[in-house]
Amino acid sequence: MPSVMGLLEEHERAARQRVEALQAELREAEATWERFVIARETVGLVLAEPRKGDEVPPVVAAGERSARTATAVPGSVVPVWRDGLDADVLAPDYRRLMSVLAGGSGSGGEAMDCRQLAVALGLEAVPAKVEGVRSKAKRLVARGWLAEARPGMFSVVAGRVGGS
Repeated sequence: MPSVMGLLEEHERAARQRVEALQAELREAEATWERFVIARETVGLVLAEPRKGDEVPPVVAAGERSARTATAVPGSVVPVWRDGLDADVLAPDYRRLMSVLAGGSGSGGEAMDCRQLAVALGLEAVPAKVEGVRSKAKRLVARGWLAEARPGMFSVVAGRVGGS
């Protein structure tokens, strides 16, 4: 008959082996996750940089509309913000997001998280809709239209809203 101490040592050894196997699996999963994070950040930086030969939208004075700004449609590229651009150059979904953050839907111009933004935009606060809003907000941050002072909290940079 095995001793109680022998049984405990056997169970301890099996538990330690399981922990070591799980730790190795966790390290592998973390390494994979880190590669995806780096890849996403790199692609975001590359896409945010204007490339030589790309058509640059014309500078539009406040209140003035050009053929380029009048044709902003869903799915169009979000330009990098620079002096002279206003929110009219953005596609309608991005303009609505900017308007909500500027206080157009009762936010008072305060920073909001993506769930609050989704609700303010009239969307259900389900993960798919919230993630869609997060994607748009992050794109606007990367292009200089919005600020993200704290992770997940978005606000309009002063002077970035106009026109709509």
